[in-house]
Amino acid sequence: MEKILNYYKMSSSSSSSSGIGFVGALTILFIALKLLNKIDWSWWWVLSPLWISTGLSIIILLIVGIIFWLFV
Repeated sequence: MEKILNYYKMSSSSSSSSGIGFVGALTILFIALKLLNKIDWSWWWVLSPLWISTGLSIIILLIVGIIFWLFV
């Protein structure tokens, strides 16, 4: 019985590792290309993955909030 409990404890404790994600990798790539003078973009466009993803998240949260407020 103790083996079963130990197995359950080991399998239920999940180790989560979060990477930097697609947006983070794209931002780092754009920053590196900008600093190496490979692209001639303004810093607004270099950092665009950050503000675009933040803007989309805010829009989605607003839509969900409005739907929740109207129907609940």
